[in-house]
Amino acid sequence: MGFEDFEAIFGEAKPDWANESRRFLFHFGSIDPSRLRIHVTDFHSRTWGAVRSVEQLEDMSTIFFGVNSAGTALGLIDSLIYPFCSSSSLAFKVLHVLLEAFCNVVGFVGWLQQDTVGVGGSWSEFVDYVVASMKSKDVKVVLEENSKSDGDAYAKLVAQKSKGMPLISFSLAKLENSAASEAMANLSLELFKSYKNMQNLFIKEQECSDRLAKALSTEQGKNESMQGQLELFSRKQKLQKINTSDKMDISASIVSSNTFNGLQNSPDKLAAQGAGSTKVTKHVVPAYRRVKARGALLQDNEDKDD
Repeated sequence: MGFEDFEAIFGEAKPDWANESRRFLFHFGSIDPSRLRIHVTDFHSRTWGAVRSVEQLEDMSTIFFGVNSAGTALGLIDSLIYPFCSSSSLAFKVLHVLLEAFCNVVGFVGWLQQDTVGVGGSWSEFVDYVVASMKSKDVKVVLEENSKSDGDAYAKLVAQKSKGMPLISFSLAKLENSAASEAMANLSLELFKSYKNMQNLFIKEQECSDRLAKALSTEQGKNESMQGQLELFSRKQKLQKINTSDKMDISASIVSSNTFNGLQNSPDKLAAQGAGSTKVTKHVVPAYRRVKARGALLQDNEDKDD
């Protein structure tokens, strides 16, 4: 139980008093695994600070969960005594024990066993609630009421996770001279470290994003290449189908033509054609020629010469 991995929190603390033109920044971080440090400053004339140990925060969590046990006898007891001993955990515990014993005597034991706490009761849950409150937008720096006569010697850093949730409060003492300068320097340095860490994380994320973008681009290129190959293959298949279809049509035409010629040149048909061609056509001789033929005389060439 400590602050080994506690991440520093930075933010703006809004002044809870009138006529304040300057803005305040706060730093909430660990000095070592057993202590937390809080600084609030306007980097001009007002700087407050505080250190809280694990033991002090444990006492604070006890008071916190007791005061915020709404609806129980313990919550009622603690809420009654808290205004009188908020700055002393020992006095709070003593009064708590005395009033708890009184409740046991008068018969409020059943109420004491109830637990309707709106916030968890473990140490880790308390730390988580403090961190969430400090990271919220509702963080204020408030001047201590009992120190108004002394100016701004004391203040409180007050935070709330959300409206309606319990308040977290840390008392602060004003830092002067070298202590204030050291606090402002420390806040600036820690803020720069936080910035560098975020920058390094951003660079790593950017590099990772670039690698993913390159891988995605490569995969897209492969996909486009495969898509082009598929389209080319599909076109070739279509051309092959068209060529095959044309060849089949030509073959069918040739076969049909050959079949027709075969039928035309079949032996039976050729024989029939040959028989038709050998028949002698009988011509009708005119009558005048027939008469002359009948009366014709045959003469020898010698007689003709004489």
